[in-house]
Amino acid sequence: MRVIVTGATGFVGSNIAKVLTDRHGDDVVADRVDMTDRAAVAAHVRRAGADAVVHCAILNDWATMVADRRAAWSAYVDATRHYADAAAEVGIPMCLISTDWVFDGTQSGAAEDTPPNPINLYGFLKAASELVALERGASVARVMGVNGTHWARPATPRAQDPGFGYLVASLVDALEAGRPFTVWEGDDLNGIASPSLGSHCGEVVRAALVAGHGGGTHTDGAAIFHACGAEASTRRRLAEATVEVFGLDRELLRFGPAPREALAGLTIPYDTSVSAVATSERLGTPLLGLIELLQAFRRERETGEIGPPPP
Repeated sequence: MRVIVTGATGFVGSNIAKVLTDRHGDDVVADRVDMTDRAAVAAHVRRAGADAVVHCAILNDWATMVADRRAAWSAYVDATRHYADAAAEVGIPMCLISTDWVFDGTQSGAAEDTPPNPINLYGFLKAASELVALERGASVARVMGVNGTHWARPATPRAQDPGFGYLVASLVDALEAGRPFTVWEGDDLNGIASPSLGSHCGEVVRAALVAGHGGGTHTDGAAIFHACGAEASTRRRLAEATVEVFGLDRELLRFGPAPREALAGLTIPYDTSVSAVATSERLGTPLLGLIELLQAFRRERETGEIGPPPP
C-alpha cells in the first residue's frame, strides 16, 4: 500500500509512518506541500499515485494560532478540506488525525459517537476539521495522551505540557539520568485521559484504511475511531506506572502544580477519557492496558526499533 502521510516528521505522524513502513512494508509519501493551497494539494495527491491519505499535519504553535485566527483556520480546516476533496477525487480513503480535546472535559468515557463540545481553540479547530472530513466521506481517528518514541527526532521536543503528550518519555529521560521530575497536577490541566502509544495509534489508523473506512463506501455510521488504550488514567497513575515498568527510582518522582507560564491563556479540558470499545470491535484492533502500552514503549526505547504489532 502506498500512503500519503502529512506531518510525517511530527510525533504522531512519525509513528504512523514507522508502522506503515517497518511493520507492513508500505510505501510512505511524505512530500512537503502548502496544505492551504487547494490546487497544490490536489496536484500532489494526483501525482503521488497513492492508495490512501493520512492527514496528521497541524499548525502546532498555540501563540500563532491565537494571534492569527484566519491562518489557524486555514491550517486546520481548509487543509483538511483540501486533502479530503483531493482523496475523494481520485477515489482513495483518507483518515484525519484528531484529538480527545474535541470534548469539554466533563464527558468521562466519551464514545466515538459522543457529540464534541470543545472549550479551546485547538479543540474547536479539530472538531470543525472532523465535520469537514466526515462530510466528504473521510474517516477520523482521534489520538489521545500519546506517548512513545518520536522517530523523526532524537530528543524529546518538550518536557511536559498541559496534556499527556511526551509525559512518559520526558519522565524516563529525567529519572534515568538521576534527575528529579515533577509531574504537574491540578484542576486547570488535562488531569484524566486515556493514554495511548504512538505505534498502536498507527495500527488503528492502518486498520481503518485497509477496511476501506474513509473511502465514502461504508454505511455503518460515521467513521470515527478512538486510537488509545483500554484504561483511563490520571497523570499521577501514569507516572507511577511508568516508574514501575521502567524500573526507575520512585524517590526522584515529584508532583506539583504547573508553572503559570505553561497555562497562560489556555482553557484545558480536565477529563478527556474515552472508550475505544466500538473501535476495537469494528476494526479488530486490540485494547491494550496501561501496563501493556508502557511495556511496549520500553521495548521500543531499549531496542531503537518499533516492536511487533500487538496481538
